[in-house]
Amino acid sequence: MAKSYQQPGPDALSRRERQIMHALWKLGRGTVRQVRALLPAPPGYDAVRTTLRILRAKGYVRTRREGTRDVYAPRVPPGRARSRAVQALVATFFGGSVNRAALALLRESDLRLRADEVARLSRLVDEEEER
Repeated sequence: MAKSYQQPGPDALSRRERQIMHALWKLGRGTVRQVRALLPAPPGYDAVRTTLRILRAKGYVRTRREGTRDVYAPRVPPGRARSRAVQALVATFFGGSVNRAALALLRESDLRLRADEVARLSRLVDEEEER
């Protein structure tokens, strides 16, 4: 039986979109040129402007006209963006199963948890079960 894979949802961000969001969180608000100046190996001006429009369509960015320029600002705080990214990751790679995602993280060979971290995770799981 062929396995069906779930495509990333509209909230999933590309690498460049994440870089642009990090630049906006750092700036607070900025023009295309200001955002572009903070990007590693920055693409062209038009590519940054297009990506900002995509982020606006996804609901991550808002735009305000100031004189002849558009000024962009994040609409989504970093914590909410992280949450959306985790949800997209779980949906895309683990079929929506939080359990499978957590097990995959715990099984990673380079991930070593200290005893106090294991105890903390155990408490958090217990608290979630009580909800």
